[in-house]
Amino acid sequence: MRGSPRVWDPNLDDDQYQNPIIYADYSDPDVVRVGDDYFMTASSFNAVPALPILHSRDLVNWRLVNHAIDELPPAFDRPQHGNGVWAPSFNYHDGTFYIFYGDPDRGVYVTKTDDPRGEWSDLYHVHEAEGWIDTAPFWDDDGNAYLVHAFAKSRAGINSVLHVAPMAEDGTHLTGESREVFDGHGDHPTIEGPKLYKRDGYYYIFAPAGGVSDGWQTVLRSEDIYGPYEDRIVLSQGDTDINGPHQGAWVTTNRGEDWFVHFQEEDPYGRIVHLQPVEWTDGWPVIGRDEDGDGTGEPVRTHEKPDVAADDLPTMVPQTSDDFEEARLGLQWQWHGNPQHGWYSLTHRPDALRLFPQAPLDGADNLWSAPNLLLQKFPAPSFTATTEISCELETGAGHGGLLVMGEEYAYLGVRRTADGPELVQGRNTAPSDGDTDAVDERVQLQCSSARLRATVEDGGRVRFAYATGDSDFESIGAPFQAQQGRWIGAKIGLFAVQSAASTEAGGHCDFDYFKIEE
Repeated sequence: MRGSPRVWDPNLDDDQYQNPIIYADYSDPDVVRVGDDYFMTASSFNAVPALPILHSRDLVNWRLVNHAIDELPPAFDRPQHGNGVWAPSFNYHDGTFYIFYGDPDRGVYVTKTDDPRGEWSDLYHVHEAEGWIDTAPFWDDDGNAYLVHAFAKSRAGINSVLHVAPMAEDGTHLTGESREVFDGHGDHPTIEGPKLYKRDGYYYIFAPAGGVSDGWQTVLRSEDIYGPYEDRIVLSQGDTDINGPHQGAWVTTNRGEDWFVHFQEEDPYGRIVHLQPVEWTDGWPVIGRDEDGDGTGEPVRTHEKPDVAADDLPTMVPQTSDDFEEARLGLQWQWHGNPQHGWYSLTHRPDALRLFPQAPLDGADNLWSAPNLLLQKFPAPSFTATTEISCELETGAGHGGLLVMGEEYAYLGVRRTADGPELVQGRNTAPSDGDTDAVDERVQLQCSSARLRATVEDGGRVRFAYATGDSDFESIGAPFQAQQGRWIGAKIGLFAVQSAASTEAGGHCDFDYFKIEE
């Protein structure tokens, strides 16, 4: 089942592709090419494992191959919605892969490896700072290294400006003061997400501006790395229905073609990934389709695939379904906080995932502050997620089931009451540590096993259903409108939690599979 049926396929006939190339929340994507291989990473915020690593041979078909971070700092033992790993940069220099990112509360971090599919180094704290975000390194032709970055106004008190700082060649520390190189307050407010490149003697900073939902892609150009920089809008929504378009990566293929990978915010799915052609005119990139020739392109919805010196490449999408037959969780899964020993097992029962309910953290009485939520991204505009659950729990001790999580959440869970096992469809539309969940509907069960289903309609409307034995699925509860989380799209997955009022420990919930289908 880990072959992942494609509920969204970017491949079209006649060697064409459609955008988005990934209909999932790989926010702030950055891409690096080494030889014939392309590797992508994206923001992961408080989700763990962090910094997903995706691989492609053609920039259209992508597959998860790793994560660069297994564990975040101890503060993330408790979920910190919207904090943590903000926009990363993916670079390759002198035989080493680097990923830099800015944590807005802690500063600049780096991890590195000689094999993106293998082990990454422990996080190294390059520079302590508050409010430094969107950090990206650059190694110049003379061997000097630099770091470009933006600011989060919520922490630094400023934004809409870009800075460049000199950095040690090994990326371990800065060697001088960070200097302002561009002020976007006039024409490019909220400029952020910078990536620094060099071409034909010019330094280029690619940086989105204008805000995530309604902004545009700016490019800056200068003959000196510290400026002054000329500016130009090279990609905007124009007459298309692709809003943003925002932050990403300029990539040159092994055949010399230029492309731009960026995201579009699509509530409630998060920041989905697009691919645009790039042409250079008079020393400036034009991204997308520029029919009026003014130098500002518009996003394409379909286009001919990149020319990549390879034939018969497989069609791929990031993984979704899981049959739990392997010795480790699939790469599509992330926890809402640092995972702890004893949360789950893939060996207690063959070919099943066992989740052990965990006691709520201090002050929590719902799922908002539960770190042991096992979730994955919405993979398409519409899809169905199905699982089969069997719970062995003490009366009133907790519950487990299928969850749709965002700023609001809803679930279909199994628990045991004094009257026996019960199926509960619940939700929370204003979650905080002290708020309890509302219950839409309860159904008494003959046993603690059931098949649970969430059907997501185009636009993110969710309908829950259940089945027992050989019976057909029956709807339960009212429809739920999925919501984005903090800087992330809605997620779907599995959970098992202990009741806040319970003193009973132990018990478990087994999941036979998790299947994503059209």
